[in-house]
Amino acid sequence: MEMHYDIIIIGTGAGGGTLAYALKDSGLKVLILERGDYIPQEPENWNTKAVFTDKRYRAKEHWYDEQGKPFSPGTNYCVGGNTKVYGAVMYRLRKEDFKALEHEGGKISPAWPIEYEDLEPYYARAEKLYWVHGKTGEDLTDPPRSAPFPYPEIPHEPVLEKIASRLKKQGLNPSHLPMAVNFHAEGNCIRCKTCDGFPCNIHAKGDADVCCIRPALQSPSITMITNAYARRILTDETGNRATAVEYEKDGKVYTVNGETIVSACGAINSAALLLRSANAKHPDGLANQSGLVGRNYMMHINTAIIALEPKENSTVFQKTFALNDFYFGSPTFPYPMGNVQMLGKLQGSMMKDKLPLIPSPIFNGIAKRSIDFLVMSEDLPDRENRVTVTKDGKIKVRYRVNNMNAHKELIKETKKMLRKTGYPILAAQPMGGIETNSHQCGTIRFGHDPATSVLDQYCQAHTVQNLYVMDASFFPSSAAVNPVLTIVAQALRVGDHLLKQKTLLPVGESMFELK
Repeated sequence: MEMHYDIIIIGTGAGGGTLAYALKDSGLKVLILERGDYIPQEPENWNTKAVFTDKRYRAKEHWYDEQGKPFSPGTNYCVGGNTKVYGAVMYRLRKEDFKALEHEGGKISPAWPIEYEDLEPYYARAEKLYWVHGKTGEDLTDPPRSAPFPYPEIPHEPVLEKIASRLKKQGLNPSHLPMAVNFHAEGNCIRCKTCDGFPCNIHAKGDADVCCIRPALQSPSITMITNAYARRILTDETGNRATAVEYEKDGKVYTVNGETIVSACGAINSAALLLRSANAKHPDGLANQSGLVGRNYMMHINTAIIALEPKENSTVFQKTFALNDFYFGSPTFPYPMGNVQMLGKLQGSMMKDKLPLIPSPIFNGIAKRSIDFLVMSEDLPDRENRVTVTKDGKIKVRYRVNNMNAHKELIKETKKMLRKTGYPILAAQPMGGIETNSHQCGTIRFGHDPATSVLDQYCQAHTVQNLYVMDASFFPSSAAVNPVLTIVAQALRVGDHLLKQKTLLPVGESMFELK
C-alpha cells in the first residue's frame, strides 16, 4: 500500500463520499479510510425486526451522557455512512436559512458565512448526482433555482392524493417531497415500504455508497481501506500543518501520510477525532483555538404524528408529500415553526421497539390503519450542547432540547389541519432523545472569524492550513429541513476549491463543467 497521498478522506458518508466522487477524475492520489464495511445485500436489509429491533446495522458501541450513563447511538459505520439508512429526502435549505433568523423568545438562528447563491449551482449538481425527484413551483418556500428538478416527482398513492387534495381546500400548499431514489427511466426503484430507516436491498436509494463511492473507486488514483478506525490526526512540529492519520485495523495501528487531510466522520465523530488529536501545539484539541470544537451540537426536534382511520391504509410508498406553510410562522405565531413531511410507512415492529410491553397484534393493527407524519423543527445552537472525549477516549454527549414552544405550535397546527382533513384520532410520539442523533450537525462550525468559528467558508480549519472537515459539523444552524443535500452540495463546492488550490482548475471552472 502507498504510504503517502495527496488527500486522505476519513469517512464515506454524504460529505466524504461526495468529496471522493468530486476528486475522482483529478489524477490526485486519494485514500479513503472507512471505519465500517459494505452493508451486504441480504434479506435482512428489508426485515423490520432485523433493522429496528435487532439493530443489525447500527454501530456496536456506547456513548455516554453528561451523567456518564451509556447509551447506544443511532449511527451507522459502513460504506455510505448514515445515507445507507436515511429516508432519501433531499431538501435545499430555504434562502432565508442562510440569514440570521429570529425565533420565539428572542433566540437567534445565526447567519451562515455564505449566501444561498454560493451553494445554488452545487445544489443543482447534487440533485442530479443523487437522482433527486421533485416538482418545481409547488413549495412556496422553495428558493430560486437555476434549473428544475432533474427528475419528475414521485406520484402520490390514492390515500395521499386524497389528503393532499383536502389540504389544498384548506388553503394550504402540500408539495411533493424531493426524493433521492432511482425511479426515473430505466431506474430500479420499486417504491417499497422499506426505504425510510432501511438499507436498500436493490441499491435504488440515492446514497453516498452507490452514487459516489463505487463510481469513485473506478478511478485508479483512488484507494479505500475499510474497517479502518481513525484514532488521531497528526501534525508537524509547528502544529500548523496536518501530516498524517493514525488508524487502527484488525488490532494493528498504522500511520499514513497526506498533503491534505479531510475529516468526514459525522458531526459527533469528527469533533471527537479532533479532540482526540490534541498535542503540544493544540492542547485542547486539533484546530480548537476558538474552544468551539464539539460545541453547538444540534439535531432536529422531531415528533411522529399518527393519524388513524377505521379502514386499512393501502399505501406502500408513503414518502411523497410535505407541507412548509408554517416554516416561517403563522399569523398567530410569527416565528419559524418548521417542516411537516410524510414518514416511511409505519410497520408494527417499529413501534414495538419503543413500547416493548404492548402486544404485537395491537401494533400491527395500528400500522395497517395509520397515516404517518413527521413534524420537524429547528434545533438552535447552544454552546453547552456539546461533544467531549473522556481521558480514556470515550465519546460523551451533553444535549438538552430547546425551541420547544415553536415545535409545540407546529404540532398543534398539524393536528388541526389533519382533523379538518378527516382524521379525528391522532397520536403524537416524540422521536428525539440523546440516542437518536438524527440530522446531527454543528460541532465544528464554519465562519469568517477564527474567534467564533473553527472552519472557513470552504471547511478548511482556520489554524491548521491543510485540515478540512466535510460533514454536517460545519453547519452554524440546523434550519428545519433534512440536511443531506446541503452536505453534498458543500462537498462538491469544497472539491472544486481543493482542485483550484492545487492549480488543477482555472478559477471559475469545475470538474463537472469540464466533462
